[in-house]
Amino acid sequence: MDIEHKQLAQLLPLLPVLSELGRTQHVTETAELLGMPQSTVSRALARASAVVGTELLVRDGRGVRLTPAAKALLPYIDAALNEFRTGLDLVRHESEVVRGRIAVAFQHTFGEATLPLLINAFHRRHPQTAFDLSQGARDGCLAELAAGAADLALTAPIAPAGRSIGSAALYREPLRLVVHHEHPLARRMSARIADIRHDPFVAMGHGYGMRSLTDALFREAGFRPRIAFESQDSHTVRGLVSAGLGVSILPPGGQAPGRTVTEHTGNLGWVEVPLASGLAFREIGLAWRERRTGHEAEADQVRLFREMVLTEGPGLLAGLIRARSEG
Repeated sequence: MDIEHKQLAQLLPLLPVLSELGRTQHVTETAELLGMPQSTVSRALARASAVVGTELLVRDGRGVRLTPAAKALLPYIDAALNEFRTGLDLVRHESEVVRGRIAVAFQHTFGEATLPLLINAFHRRHPQTAFDLSQGARDGCLAELAAGAADLALTAPIAPAGRSIGSAALYREPLRLVVHHEHPLARRMSARIADIRHDPFVAMGHGYGMRSLTDALFREAGFRPRIAFESQDSHTVRGLVSAGLGVSILPPGGQAPGRTVTEHTGNLGWVEVPLASGLAFREIGLAWRERRTGHEAEADQVRLFREMVLTEGPGLLAGLIRARSEG
C-alpha cells in the first residue's frame, strides 16, 4: 500500500535510527552512537513499524533481528541517506567562500574573449579567487602545465591525454583562408590549399598551435608553402595579409580590423574564404595535471573552475563562437 504524504513525513526523521539499528542489531548501541536515550530509539522503532504497517525488527535475546520486510527496505533507506549526504556536502562545500589562486596558461588567441568569458562566469560565483595568467605559444603553455607552473592550459590543438595530463574538448571552430580583399580568391565561395601553392604565406612561428595545424594542411596538399613572414600574433598576420604581403590560414576573425574596407583604410583589408579540407578546423580544449590525494590533491578553487569550464564552458562560449564564425 502506498504511504501517504503525512505518513512519509512521520517516517523520514526515523530513517537514520532504522539505518543504524540495521547495522548494529542492538538498541543500546544504536542509542549511544546516535547520542539519544534508549527509550527514544525504542519509540522510533515502534512508530516506524506502525507507519510501514509491519514489524521491522524483532527482539532476539539481548539484541534485535531484522524482519524480512526490514531487510527488503533497508537498502533503500541507506541509499536515500547517502544521496542526501552527498547533496548536503555539495551544498555546504559550494556555499563556502572559495579563495586561492588559479594559474592558467593560454594561447594568444584566447585572451580576447574566450578566457575572459570563463573567468567572468567563475568570478560571479567566487569573487574571492584570483587568477595568475600566462600567455604564449601552445608548446610553452603545455610546458608550464607539465612543470607545475600552471594548473590549467587552454590550447588548440587539445593536449594529448596521458598518465599525468588530463584533457577535454570545449569547442571546435573552422580554419579559413585569409587573403587580401583584391586577391583573385577573395570572391570565391571556397578554396583549396592547392590554390595558394604559388602565393607567399604568412605563418605563425614554430611552437604555436596554428603552425602545427597549417603544416598538416600543407602536408595533406602535398607541398610546402613559400613562407614570406613568421609572426607570434594572429593580429599581425592579418595586418600583413591586409597589406597584400601574402595569404594565411587562421580561425575566424570576427570583426577584427581590416574586415571592413573604407576610404579611411586605404587599400588595407582582408577576406576570409572557407577551405575545402577535412583538416580545416581547430579544436580548443582544456588540459590539467592529474593529481593524487593528500598534499598533491587538486586545490578546491582549481577543481571548481575546471569543472565549471568543462560542464558549462561550451554553452557559455556558444554565442561567441557563432558571432566569430558568422562575422
